[in-house]
Amino acid sequence: MVLDANVLQTLTKESAAEAWRVIIERTVEIASKPLAAGNAPSEVVRRDREIGVLDHFLATSGWDLWSSFGDVVERTSDRLVRWWKEPYSAKAVLILDGLSLRELPWLLQAAKERGFAVHEVGANASELPGETNEFARALGFGSRSQLQNNGGGLAHKLQPAHTECVDLPWKDCERLINSTPNWVFWHHWPDSKVHDGAGAGQGLEILTRDAAQQLSSDDFWAFVERLATGRRLVITSDHGYAASGHFHDADSEVGQFLKKTFSSGRSASGSGDTGPFVPPVALQINGPHGAHLMALGRWKWRSQGGYPTLTHGGLSLLEVLSPFVELTK
Repeated sequence: MVLDANVLQTLTKESAAEAWRVIIERTVEIASKPLAAGNAPSEVVRRDREIGVLDHFLATSGWDLWSSFGDVVERTSDRLVRWWKEPYSAKAVLILDGLSLRELPWLLQAAKERGFAVHEVGANASELPGETNEFARALGFGSRSQLQNNGGGLAHKLQPAHTECVDLPWKDCERLINSTPNWVFWHHWPDSKVHDGAGAGQGLEILTRDAAQQLSSDDFWAFVERLATGRRLVITSDHGYAASGHFHDADSEVGQFLKKTFSSGRSASGSGDTGPFVPPVALQINGPHGAHLMALGRWKWRSQGGYPTLTHGGLSLLEVLSPFVELTK
């Protein structure tokens, strides 16, 4: 697979903002096409590789675009705050922890089948690094767990709202929704599944099958309908994930550097050595969450216990972009 000539022209000749607009539109276009459960695992891998062409550009000749990512691509946290100020009489946000653009087709297909109106479909930026606590803090929460049992408090940015954070079956989640007009509901899935399956050789296949089942289930959509009844609803996530089991092996000096810098992860806090490599395999990112070294591109390396097959925190498109879907019923 190669980049389309017109796309390449935009990425190399236009502004950083225009380049990122094209990259994100293309990524969403590839990821959101309809899926069938039967061939979903192989098709998701194929799409992952197609998006990998853009990742390859961003890790080689276009790596300097990452320095502008945090400035020109609207963060999901900022997009939510802006959306929350819209004059809807009642609203709800459902944060599915770790949901990536790979799962968009299941949401869009089932929403249409079940009579929901889809008002917006897009993608926004995770925090850098793409981690749960960074996203929670960007919204004014101390951590994800603060939302549990309406513990969100009065200092967060989505006021007023009833808050909840659980890892319960969807049917139990449905029972938690009361008549309070505004809701912020954070569910641990699929991130809990990402980390459960990270050590398996077929991590992406297992997660794809689970996502197809979960996001097409009656229980999930009964929960969504309960949240959306009388409310404008946004479904989004704090970050995506990298299918690192399908990444290239980093050997010799590159592999040694990445192992020393990141161990079995994709980011490390603080300032540090980005290595002598050109193009680079790590970038220094300084942003609202402080200084971090972040792994760049689609590399995996040998590490103690084995490098995870699903992970997040680095710089690749499907781990730093989150879906944003706005629904009503």
